[in-house]
Parts: sequence; C-alpha cells; structure tokens
Amino acid sequence: MRVRVSPAAARRVIGPLVRALASSWRIHRVHEERWRVLYQAKRPLVYLLWHEALLPLLWQHRDQGVAIVVSEARDGQYLNDLALSWGYRAVRGSSTRGGIRALLGAVRELQAGRSVAFTPDGPRGPRRELKPGVITAAQRGGGVVVPIHAEADRAWRLDSWDRFMIPQPLARVRITYGDPFEVEPGESGFTEGLERATASLAEISRTDACRDGAIAIG
Repeated sequence: MRVRVSPAAARRVIGPLVRALASSWRIHRVHEERWRVLYQAKRPLVYLLWHEALLPLLWQHRDQGVAIVVSEARDGQYLNDLALSWGYRAVRGSSTRGGIRALLGAVRELQAGRSVAFTPDGPRGPRRELKPGVITAAQRGGGVVVPIHAEADRAWRLDSWDRFMIPQPLARVRITYGDPFEVEPGESGFTEGLERATASLAEISRTDACRDGAIAIG
C-alpha cells in the first residue's frame, strides 16, 4: 500500500478520519464463538489474516493488547501508528525485512501469554499466498491459530498488490472466524499446520459474498 504523506500528518489527520469511518461500519460476526471461548480462557492466539482485510480486523480487535507484526518499510510506519492508537503492540519486521527479528519477537509474545496477528501474504505479496513463518511462530510459541477474514458490501480497493480494502461509510462488514487449531511439534506438525492454515483461509475467503460494490482507487 503506497501512502504519500508524512507519518506525523497521518497521525494528526488520517488516524481520526479512519476512526470516524470505522465507527460507522455495521459489523456482522460469523462463528465468533470459535475465537471468544479461547480469548476468555486467556489462551495466546495467532490471528491469521490476509493483508487486504487488515483495516476492519484491526478495528474489530482493538484494545485487546494484541501484538501485530509490522513491516520495517516506510508504509509499515503508518500501520504501526494506527495500530498503536487502537491499543495494539508492535513487533517490527516482515518476511522481506527484519524477518528473523520479527519471528523471535512474535514467539516471545506468545510464550508470555499474549496474542499476535500475522498477515502471511504481506508486506508485498503475492496476494493470498501464505508464507510459513506464522506456522513456525505458532509452533514455537505455543499459540492457537485463529484464521479470520473480513469482507464489506461497499468498499474502496486500493490499486495495490493486495487490493487493500477500505469499507465505505455505513458499510456492512462481515467478519468470519475459521476453526482454531494448534500446531503440533516436529516437521509433521509443521506440515499439517501449514496445510490447515492454507485450507482454512481459503475456505473463509473463497466467496467474496459481501463484496459487491468495490471501487478501485489509486
């Protein structure tokens, strides 16, 4: 996602505008009980979501102390600032820059009993192609993987590699939770976890049923 304003300007202007926009969304949650029972039990969770759906999902899980893996590229600074203003913690790094540091930071968060959110196709794609670092973090940190996806009936889509989604004012946003799972030890556990994560994300994002009014911008 290409943004051409300074981080300071984004904090002063864009942040409040995005909050006002998000406050207008009408959110419908599907299979929320899959996540909530784990959250109430204070299990460390690994939220697994495509980069394009990040904005409404950040809003949905704000003020829960979740750590989010943020790119060290400049665009990651905007996301970092927005996430911090919504009650998130930052783990800096990505699959292309600072990847090892980000992985270790995520594992430490999970081992401390905190939750982490990953966009496994970020920061530059390919779109909806899952990179395996999230499964490594879940396995080493003992986190429960929770696949999650969001769609909107009316949204702007950026002209970017991920077609980043910004639901329009008063949009109906559907958030769907997949079946949670734990990653078992060893190579076979890793392989099975990767297969389950891929299949679950594909299942909950297969039919973009709510997205019938997307407008490309950029």
